[in-house]
Amino acid sequence: MKSSNPVLSRLGQAAERERTAGYGYSEPYPTQGYPAAPPVAQAMSIDDVVVKTVILLGLTGISAIVAWNFLPDSVAGGALFGAAIVGMILGFVIAFMRMANPALVVAYAVIEGVFVGLISKVFESFYNGIVLQAVTATFGVFLLMAVLYKFRVIRATPKFTKGLIAVMGGLFMIMLINLVLSLFGVHTGIRDNGALGIIFSVVCIVVAALSFILDFDQIEQGVRMGLPQRYSWTCAFGILVGLIWLYLEILRLLSYLQGSSRD
Repeated sequence: MKSSNPVLSRLGQAAERERTAGYGYSEPYPTQGYPAAPPVAQAMSIDDVVVKTVILLGLTGISAIVAWNFLPDSVAGGALFGAAIVGMILGFVIAFMRMANPALVVAYAVIEGVFVGLISKVFESFYNGIVLQAVTATFGVFLLMAVLYKFRVIRATPKFTKGLIAVMGGLFMIMLINLVLSLFGVHTGIRDNGALGIIFSVVCIVVAALSFILDFDQIEQGVRMGLPQRYSWTCAFGILVGLIWLYLEILRLLSYLQGSSRD
């Protein structure tokens, strides 16, 4: 079955070349007159992705706890900004690389953990209990999307995939433009505690939740195409990115709602 995902198609072709290329002698002389076959990379499985995802979540959580509890307030601001920038750069590098790199993925999880831990501490200082609510809601949404995908209520059709990727790209550009404008003192309202900010956060939450459908489909197709086991790190990275994005948007939305209730 041909994948509708061009990245997966390229990875599948690379995996096929790995399986068929390099036949030669594994010993100085052939055994019984026949050349020995080269070692074959073990194909990834869904269990591999689950294990890698748990590892990355654990690293992110530990890093977040350490940053929250042990980084002094005097350096927290700089660490928050630095982790955001470095994490974004690493995310782009991993997303656009054709080869899986476990070291970069692990580094991303640790750095994003610092960012998540520090930003969560800021929100918790204003809204008591908001972090636990956001974490619960995040994993609740994730499990819901897993069930919807499992029973094929939502499918990653080519049309759905192209549309969702276009929407995600559009949201990213809007957020980037809004960030640049805010540096010059221009406020668009999409990240403020108002009707527009709430609507924008809800849209982001819906899109972040739907992005898991693409992740699940990528995993399923990767297993079907027999991608090498190391690509399970790439799939786990995709799930981690979605969980962090979803968590931050839920955290922001809850702050809007709690802020409005205080007024």
